[in-house]
This record gives sequence, C-alpha cells and structure tokens, in this order.
Amino acid sequence: MGFELGPVAAAAGYQLLAFEKAGSTNAEALNRARLGIEGPLWITAREQSAGRGRRGRTWETPTGNLAASLLLTLNATRPQAATLGFVAGLALNEAVSAVAPGIAVRVGVDGLDEPRTRLTLKWPNDVLADGAKLAGILLEVEPSGDRLAVVIGLGVNVAAAPAGLPYPATALNELGSFVTAEGLFTALTDAWVRFHLIWDGGRGLAEIRRLWLAQAAGLGAPVAVRIGDSVLRGKFETLDEEGRLIVLTDDGERRAVTAGEVHFGAAASLAS
Repeated sequence: MGFELGPVAAAAGYQLLAFEKAGSTNAEALNRARLGIEGPLWITAREQSAGRGRRGRTWETPTGNLAASLLLTLNATRPQAATLGFVAGLALNEAVSAVAPGIAVRVGVDGLDEPRTRLTLKWPNDVLADGAKLAGILLEVEPSGDRLAVVIGLGVNVAAAPAGLPYPATALNELGSFVTAEGLFTALTDAWVRFHLIWDGGRGLAEIRRLWLAQAAGLGAPVAVRIGDSVLRGKFETLDEEGRLIVLTDDGERRAVTAGEVHFGAAASLAS
C-alpha cells in the first residue's frame, strides 16, 4: 500500500509527493517553496534519515513510522502561522482516534471504571499517549514574496518508538494498535482539512484554542518551563488568545510563555 490522500483532501485540491527515502520531509518542502511551489502539498517518506525536531534535535523515522510535511503559502503573520501547530495537533489526534479507536480511551477492569482519554496534546506541539510522546510537530516559516511559506512537519511513532530519550516515548504498535503509517496518513490529510477550515486564516483561532484546551495535557497541573538558563515554575492555567502558555506562579503572577521546554506533574518538580 502506498501513501494516498483522503477523499476530502483530494477534493480540496491538496497534492502529494511521496518518497521511499528522504533526508527530511520538511527540507524537501522548503526546497519546493524556494522554487515557487505554493502548495497545498503533502510530502511523505517511508524512511527519513535526517529528520529535524524542535530546538535543533534530530527526529528518527525508521521504516514503519510516519514522516509527513505539509507546505502552505499564506497571507498571514508569523504569530498567526505558528498557531497552525495547534491545528496539526488536533488533526493528528482525530486521525489516530479514527484509525486506532481502541487506544483513544482506556477503561478499567471489566469496563467498570470511567473511560479516560489516552491521547492528549502537550504544549506547544507534541501528541502524547498515556503521558508518553507519540508524535512531534515542527513548524518552519520563510518569506515567499509578500506571503509566508509555512511547512508543518509531523513525525509519528507508528511501528516503534526511539530508545534512549530523556523522556518516555511510545508507538501505536506498542499500544496494541497495528495500523500502518499509510493508513494513518490518509486519515490525517482529511482531518487536517476539517481543522484548517475552522482555523480560517487565523480568524477561527478562538475555536481552535477551545478544542485544543479540551485535549490538553497538564492543564491545571504543576508546570516547569525552561527558558534559556532559567526555569519558570507554577501551574498551567490556560492558553491566551495568541496560543501562548499561561503560567500562574506561586506568587499569583500570570506569565505568558512563547517558547520553552515544558515539564508537567512530577517531572516539573525535577526540572532544573
């Protein structure tokens, strides 16, 4: 089975370029933006050898995992474009729930306990399953004439999670759902269209924010945010209208965080 767009994405005019191997799907997308290709264009690779994560980290994509990037050219500001990470997180959660409904919720023994959501969204751009990292999202933006070329890269642990990371990670197959990267991608392309229409050039950010907060990891919990050489501690209170993390500190001050390394719960007390 090859990578294919979903019927909604195909009807909406999205295009697809699929590689067997690529260094980085984000790099492939940016190269095409520099050649004047505007998108919307999805780029996938069965194997990615030089994937990029946030904050300059590498992202491993062995065969069986999903590496996909979406190229868009928008009339938007950089802050508006950055909020597409929330759109991507919502779309990815919906796609995983569609192809692997058995892992979307967990119930207790004999189903007697209340079901709870296993999939959550971690600010700014991670998807977690049972608190472990399942997927990461990387946005890269460049000027393109008087508009912006925006690339949204998504890496999902489908077949296996990388070992030796400083945080817990998991994969769909490890959670007992034997879906394929190709099947997840098709569902993702259709889910993206739905949430991108809600976003509506940034005009629908309030609704995207509401939907994202309903699936947020660590909301109301202790949080520690490493910003450069300092650590901000407090409680994850909400997101503001621009998608910034709002931390309520112990002295009652509300601090808006644009970027940083976030730790929740018990990990927040250990972060230094």
